[in-house]
Amino acid sequence: MRATVLPVFSPRRRTRLAAPCATLAATLTGFLAAPSVQAQDVFFSQPYATRLHLNPAFTGLLDDYSVTLAYRNQYPTLIGTLQSSQLAADYRLQDQRSAVGLLINADRGGGLDMTRFEGGFTYAYHSKLSRGAYVSAGAHAAYGSQSISYSNLVFGDQYDADGQYVGNSAERVYDPKRYFTLGIGGLLYTEQAWFGIAASHLNQPVVGRADDAVLPFRLGLHGGYKYYFRKTTVKRVYHEVSLSPTVAYTYQGGSDRAEIGLYGTWTPLTAGLIWRGAAPGPGKTQQSLVALLGLGWGGFRFAYSYDVSLSRFSREVGGAHELTLCLQKIDLLEAGYRRLRRKNYAAPPCPTF
Repeated sequence: MRATVLPVFSPRRRTRLAAPCATLAATLTGFLAAPSVQAQDVFFSQPYATRLHLNPAFTGLLDDYSVTLAYRNQYPTLIGTLQSSQLAADYRLQDQRSAVGLLINADRGGGLDMTRFEGGFTYAYHSKLSRGAYVSAGAHAAYGSQSISYSNLVFGDQYDADGQYVGNSAERVYDPKRYFTLGIGGLLYTEQAWFGIAASHLNQPVVGRADDAVLPFRLGLHGGYKYYFRKTTVKRVYHEVSLSPTVAYTYQGGSDRAEIGLYGTWTPLTAGLIWRGAAPGPGKTQQSLVALLGLGWGGFRFAYSYDVSLSRFSREVGGAHELTLCLQKIDLLEAGYRRLRRKNYAAPPCPTF
């Protein structure tokens, strides 16, 4: 699945780029010349650290409340590197059955300096199916804006017949395109396994100048199993030694991506290895390995990951760096009272990065 977020408008007049990189210029010119181009969402290599982006059903499941910052820098050797930032926060309400969240994404990059800003809210409702089995259902609503920078474009009417630069263009400059998007998700889990499904952009909002320039529907499946070698809580301090294989599949706009991962946790450290592009087929050449290392201590979680590109194109333009920082709070004493009142819901066993 392509990781880029593509510009989705088509100027009617022929343009040329001022950027010196000929390969990048040709690629971007192709995007502009196309009658319509579909955008795609950015993805993160630490899906469970950016779990509200993965599935709104995760809202309020891992912590009483938390705030997470994430930053991703992809293709760092290109002119106009692709950069994504995310702020996520969630809060479990007093009834313990529901939670609310805030999710803000900002993407910027490419030779056209395309920017997309999207901010919205999530909501999830948690329920216990039976002893040791739980379910959560969530929803996401967001408002977004997408635009490009015209300062990186040079239009034909800015030059005379001799090729001399004559000044500003009369080409029309478009305002940012604004849109509204909706998504839903569900999660089923036990003390050792989990499976989730999420559907984003149900309304397929128009994000370009043409009616068919839409943000396509995105379907995501994810799951895994955790095997505990040791799990103890001594003096309100939790300690775990475990191994977790994970799988994920995402489909959006005619492209799909399969992932297989393996996480190992020895409190307070977590290490992970993810193979992205695990089910290659015709035309599916973008594969990478993601190496991840995370640290969790008290109410603090920090992780770094790097995408090691396996395809020739990705190796030439570089991989991707990703950082996440989470501040979280779990009131262990209150959680004990909730267990006595049978109002406590176990957290899913998925990794936290």
